[in-house]
Amino acid sequence: MSKWLDMLRHQYNYLLADRFDWWEFNRCPINACPLVCSIAEPREQPEYYGQKRSLVSLKAERDWYKDIHADVLQDMVKRVDLALTRFIKGDSNGKRSGKPRFKNKNRYRTFAYQRVKPDCIQGNRIELPKLGKIKLIQHRPIPDGFTLKRALVTQKADGWYVSLTLEDVSVPDSPVIDKKPTEANSIGVDAGLEYFVACSDGTMVKPPKFYRQAEEKLSKLQAKREARKKGSTARRKLNERIAKLHQQIARQRQQWHFELAGELVDKAEVVFVEDLKVSNLAKRNKPKQDNEGKFLPNGQSAKSGLNKSFADAGIAGFLNEILPYKAARAGRLVIKVNPAGTSQHCAICLNRVPKELSDRWHDCSCGVSMPRDLNSGILIKKVGLGVRLTIKRESGKSRRRSLHLPDREV
Repeated sequence: MSKWLDMLRHQYNYLLADRFDWWEFNRCPINACPLVCSIAEPREQPEYYGQKRSLVSLKAERDWYKDIHADVLQDMVKRVDLALTRFIKGDSNGKRSGKPRFKNKNRYRTFAYQRVKPDCIQGNRIELPKLGKIKLIQHRPIPDGFTLKRALVTQKADGWYVSLTLEDVSVPDSPVIDKKPTEANSIGVDAGLEYFVACSDGTMVKPPKFYRQAEEKLSKLQAKREARKKGSTARRKLNERIAKLHQQIARQRQQWHFELAGELVDKAEVVFVEDLKVSNLAKRNKPKQDNEGKFLPNGQSAKSGLNKSFADAGIAGFLNEILPYKAARAGRLVIKVNPAGTSQHCAICLNRVPKELSDRWHDCSCGVSMPRDLNSGILIKKVGLGVRLTIKRESGKSRRRSLHLPDREV
């Protein structure tokens, strides 16, 4: 399987380079006149089906590619086409990806079978075409009524994994959860770094900081690795230990996220969360320059530590993937609300109470005193139930925020 990955990676890079070469010398189909003259003779644009047909000549010229199953080779071509399509045209939402990069040994770790036999798993072994029967530890049995459609073989830090795609035509693609949020069946959740979640019912959970706990051990291993000669066996073994430590941290974080999401969906039928864009929160600070063009301190050193904490907490993955997944399985509903103003108002009297990021406590003239995150959790629930936060311009740069309550009492 390691040999397969190496051969697939080389062919992936070759087909990707062929696409880039055509774009560099032609820039348009052969029946049109390019604005940029090319030195090379114009040729047809490489495309998905043409590159799939090239696999026949590839096997004739290089016999060792005959050892790889045809479905696996064709899936490699599909990955090349998908990478270029997302770069040029974008996905279904119109969002474009970055320019595809050539894969080194550590960036090509997966190959896929588009078809597998229904009885490929027998006992403690799985039978894959051209690989034979391989011993495996099965995570959980395949439920009745489901059909095996696809197998994804991945090399990770601690071994090989196979992921099976199942299909059942009776299961709807996107189940409709009809839940009407009310005061009694809903809960507001504010996500942050001081408290990972602060719920409107008073529950406040601090992040465990798995990466921070293992940071000292990780730095020692990295220092040992840098002292070893490049390409040596000792350096390779240290790289394996570092990769396993990163894998352990990621699995600890993911397990904790799933357990916490399960506790939240057990509390209420509807969960209100902020529609956060963590990628914007973790951006680098803009550089500052004086009149002579000299760069001035911009606070990026402190911001780097904050960005590391965002990555360690994994807020984006929790709010966008794990919590909605657990809620859908439990028949619950997750609703994202507009985060504008949810930290600058009092959750009880609804008056505006401006606070800086360093102010972690909420004190209002109405007598309310509570942690800032708890106040935001209560306010998020009220916003989800109908309170609208709007910005009205007064004059110049000054702004005034006003709260509009719905007809029903919140």
